Order: sequence, then structure tokens, then C-alpha cells
Amino acid sequence: MQLRYNYRAYPDASQRRALARAFGCARVVWNDCLRDRKEAHAAGLPYVKSADLSRLRITQAKRTAERAWLADVSAVVLQQSLRDLDAAYKNFFDSVKGKRQGRKVGPPRYKSKKDTRQPIRLNTNAFSVQDNGTVYVAKVGNLKARWSRRLPAAPTSLTVTKDSSGRYFLSFVVDTEPDVLPEAETDAGIDLGLSAFAVLSDGRKIDSPRFLRRAEKKLKRCQRELSRKVKGSKNRAKARIKVARQHAKVTDRRRDWHHKASTQIIRDNQAVYVEDLAVSGLGRTRLAKSVHDAGWSAFVGMLEYKAALHGRTFAKVDRAFPSSQICSACGFRDGPKPLHVREWTCAECGTVHDRDHNAARNILFEGRRIVAAGRAETPNACGAPVRRAPVPAQRGEAGSPRKGQTTQPGIPGL
Repeated sequence: MQLRYNYRAYPDASQRRALARAFGCARVVWNDCLRDRKEAHAAGLPYVKSADLSRLRITQAKRTAERAWLADVSAVVLQQSLRDLDAAYKNFFDSVKGKRQGRKVGPPRYKSKKDTRQPIRLNTNAFSVQDNGTVYVAKVGNLKARWSRRLPAAPTSLTVTKDSSGRYFLSFVVDTEPDVLPEAETDAGIDLGLSAFAVLSDGRKIDSPRFLRRAEKKLKRCQRELSRKVKGSKNRAKARIKVARQHAKVTDRRRDWHHKASTQIIRDNQAVYVEDLAVSGLGRTRLAKSVHDAGWSAFVGMLEYKAALHGRTFAKVDRAFPSSQICSACGFRDGPKPLHVREWTCAECGTVHDRDHNAARNILFEGRRIVAAGRAETPNACGAPVRRAPVPAQRGEAGSPRKGQTTQPGIPGL
């Protein structure tokens, strides 16, 4: 199982310049190779192989006057940029052929130096973790990092990222074994919403923190200051970074809260069931700002990979399931109801229901039925193990070890 661990990095001035060169060279290799493949496709020629692109756009390009500066960065950075392009094309082809599940993936696009995220990726040949806690990156130097937690094992790859607010991050991919928690006696169905972020089937409600709404006043002031600056001036660049930092604070607070809430739910319940919401569709309605502020997709993704990590059962209930129309007491379907109806009485048995609590209970019952039918990637109701799907490395892995957890191998000297 692969997990991703993020740490904040603090490069000095010379290291920032070296990283800027690496970002630019990786971007140029990506764009050159992408242009060659697009031109070959437009001319009706066969798909250009990676070996030909590596020889033409990396090895031979370094010997030319216009691309001689590619030799100033590690060759691993350039090769990994080409491999990332190959992966992007593979995802696109698999999506077109129907081999890839989920939303359709578009073809690769050109990268710009004005993109909000500038990354480079390295394998173990181009980086190492030093005994003093620094991270050596080839042709960059030893980067200082803030180790908020230990790495459970030796990392297999590293991604160095600069975000729109000028912060640098080190993202390690680590192969780990599942950390199975002791079995719990309870399971939970979760109904996600806006008035309350989540309502559990046992009646508990998790209030929505509304991080973006709470920061809107300061964001509006920063945005007004940005709009008054002359385009292309240094003051406008400073104001832009100020706005980006405010948005980064909102994102960090939301991610941290999602991690804490999802971890608590996974530890308290043996099985977790949620509704498969159409977030992309809801994001185009008048509730778009509140939907994006809630971050349902990120929260559900955290629940899914943490359930696989800790040996819990996780299943999604189809979005067409009428969880708000069925009485959880007698099973009578009472029909659709407008959103302003928060309580209703069942016409069959007379039970008074809270709309969200009733939906959470129905999601719980439907999730149990899905697992019992063996349609989830979890142990089914008869106890027969079902093979789990591989868990991708999560970008926002965070949190603290549990109390009493034994010391894990990590960065020496910490």
C-alpha cells in the first residue's frame, strides 16, 4: 500500500533559484515532447515513442545552443517529466477505451510558468534523506524540512512542489503495510449536507465549519487591494501573493479538519457507508460556493483510503438511492420532498423523522445490503475475504500517531 507524506520545505535563495531552473526545464521537456506527439498525430504519423523523444528532446537537445541549459538540472528530473507525460497519455487512452473507471480524462495539455503549481518528481537516484534531517536533491542541495511526523519506511519517490503562495513542499511516496485497528462493534451511515456537514446514523451531527465563509471578509479586502494595483508592477505581484496565502490558509484549515473528522469516524466504526454525491453537478448550481467550501469529495476520499489502511469496511451507496424518501422505520416510500422540509411524518406508520437522520439510517441499511451482496471491496457478510483494490498515494496525508503507538522507523536524528 502506498501513502504520501507531505512536509514543508524552506530552501534558501540559491536553492530557490535552482528549483526554479528545475521547474522550468521539466516544463520545457513536457511541452516539447507533447508538441512532437501532437504534430505527429496531426500529420497522420504513428505515435512517437518515449525512447525517441528522450533521445531527441533530452540527450540531443542538451548539445544545442538553444537548449544547452537543460544540462544545468538533474537528468532524472527531465526523464521523470517525460514519464509523467506517458502516464497522462495512458490515462487518456484508457479513458477513451473505457478501461479507466470514473470521469473521462482529457488529453495532456501544455504547461505554463504561470500555473499555480510547479512540481518536479525524482526517484531514489536523485534524492536522499540525510542524518541531520535535511533532504538532498540533486543539483539543488540539502533542503531544510519541518518533520511533523516520521516516515514509516524509506521513501520510493519525491515530488518537490511550489504552490501559488510561494511555499515549497516535499511529498514522499512510501510503501507501507496496512495498520489494522482493533475491531469495533458499530457501523455508521453518513449523510453529507450543508446545514450540517455530516449526520451519522446514530444521530450525531458534525457542524459545518465553513472556512471559506469565515474568511470572506479578509479575502474581499485583499482582493480589492489587488484590483487597484497596476498590472505588471511589483506591488501587484505582492498583492497577488497575499491573496494566494489567504486562500492557502483556508485550504489548509479545511484539509486538517477533514483529516481529523475522517480519522475519528474510521476509528469509531467498523464499517462506514456514504452516498455517492454528484459534486461536479452541484458545483454548477446556486449552492456552488457552499458545496466547494464543504469539500465532500476530499472527505469521502479520505474515508475510503483510511478504511483500507486500517482494515475497515467502506462502501458507497448509489446517488439514485432515495434515502430522503424512504421511512427508515417501516420502509414506506413517501415520495420526494423539497429541501426546506427538514422534518416529516411517515404516512404509513406515523413516525416523525428528521430528514438528515432518516437519510443516514437508510444509507446505513443500503450499505449493509451492498456489503452482504458482495458488491463492495471489503469482507462480505459471510466473512469471506474479497480482494481489495490498490490504494493510491494520497496527496494530503496528515495527522498524528495514536497514543501509545510504538516508534516507527523514520528520519534518523529526529
